Amino acid sequence: MTTTWTKQIGLSVLIAPLLLGTAQAAETPPSFSDPTYIVVGYQPGGASDRAARFVAEQLQKKLDVSVIVENKTGAGGRVAAQYVKSQPESKDTLMIGNPAVMVVAPQVFSNLNYDPSTDFKAVSTVTNYHFGVAVAADSPIKTVQELLDWAKANPESFNIAVPASGSLPHFFALMLSEQAKVKAEVIGYRGSAPALTDLIGGTIPVAIDTLDVLTAQHKGGRVRILATSGAEPEAGLDAPTFKAAGLELEASGWNALFAPAVMSDVKVSYLGNLVKDIMSQSEVRERFIQSDLPPVAANHEETAANIEQFSQQWLPVIKASGYKVDQ
Repeated sequence: MTTTWTKQIGLSVLIAPLLLGTAQAAETPPSFSDPTYIVVGYQPGGASDRAARFVAEQLQKKLDVSVIVENKTGAGGRVAAQYVKSQPESKDTLMIGNPAVMVVAPQVFSNLNYDPSTDFKAVSTVTNYHFGVAVAADSPIKTVQELLDWAKANPESFNIAVPASGSLPHFFALMLSEQAKVKAEVIGYRGSAPALTDLIGGTIPVAIDTLDVLTAQHKGGRVRILATSGAEPEAGLDAPTFKAAGLELEASGWNALFAPAVMSDVKVSYLGNLVKDIMSQSEVRERFIQSDLPPVAANHEETAANIEQFSQQWLPVIKASGYKVDQ
């Protein structure tokens, strides 16, 4: 797929203002408001929240100001985005965002109250995550090939549970369906918990979710992960990659820090480099790994480029699905 962000939404992530262009970090570190804020669009305790709190703890030491994590929940993270975009320049505020908020939402919601390409600047990527396809532990399906064979023999039953309609697992399920050459019915749930309940209970035969959700269930003997979406096998997980299982499927998501457009380019560049340095420290990386958060060290420029590459992979899938939400 070669469709770019520019062609899809009319303004590339690599064009103003997510990418700063020629802005350079100041020789003298810029000063930040005290307190400085990191806003999370989800409940405390989740992957985004844990990542934000780990980063906030380190930033507080480096910036010598209080760094407060605020949870602004609602609408799958979009409430947080709407809040952060309107924060004044005098109140330094970051948001930890993911593809659902920054890439998918503009394509599927007709009345979105923010535009990632004009209301935000990319700062730094801090984690990534992969997906898995799973069946119940007592399912007779034990491999990806067996899943494909079953789907072809039972196309009317090829239903895939995902934690939410319009989520990345939703669109990854469509990728799997295309590879299987069998049309799947993707069933969006209100969260991972009810989807896994139905999977384990036999109500639905297959589920796709992020590995931080599926791994504990797999190791606990309640579900069986058939394959994972990363380029390499996941450490400590006895499941092949999709490519190793014979399918050309490789995909991931990410959690990244974004600043509202009013934050100066100097501050954004400085923060991007600082967070990259933080995420390169072995003790910080180990803390993320122990919390099932694969760490990433990427500054502003690298993050913007990663989002562009991500968009080239996912936007055609989202567009082709025809999935839209009126609100």
